[in-house]
Amino acid sequence: MANDLLAGRIGRTNFELRQGNITQITVDALVNSSNASLSVGGGVDSSIHRMGGPTILAQCQVIGGCPTGNAVITGAGDLTASYVIHAVPPVYSGKPEDFELLRSAYANALARAEEVRVKSIAIPSLGTGAYGFPIEQAAPIAVDTVGRHVNSGKTTLERVVFVLFSEGDFDAYRRLFPKRGG
Repeated sequence: MANDLLAGRIGRTNFELRQGNITQITVDALVNSSNASLSVGGGVDSSIHRMGGPTILAQCQVIGGCPTGNAVITGAGDLTASYVIHAVPPVYSGKPEDFELLRSAYANALARAEEVRVKSIAIPSLGTGAYGFPIEQAAPIAVDTVGRHVNSGKTTLERVVFVLFSEGDFDAYRRLFPKRGG
């Protein structure tokens, strides 16, 4: 993890930004940017399934699918996390509903985390890879949705880690947080 930035705190929840592979983060739950069929895709999804082993896919197959804007939860197989939360972002088309569906995917991922009372969660940038959502439009939705959730005061989350694979994505998120110290 070349870039690591403690970005802030809301209530009792710490926020971090990290650049790297989400499967290498030690947390209770990882959010996966999934497709509606819950089959293995590319990017974050491929990495989580590869590192977590076949039990994650087997559980996804039992669930059978997940509508765009929603999220489901499985075990984490061989990963250090306990859970994988599969959130389904929209394929970007530039329509207003894309933004609501993206917000909904984040909100539903957080709801699944609360259902199993996780204290720490790692979240990628949903929909900004193969689904084409522009990072400059997606990052504020992610940060705002998660911020509103923890600011509600009704959360078990003590640590939220935004994990961005590319330096460009990391920079887009970093610009949303005030500079700290030195």
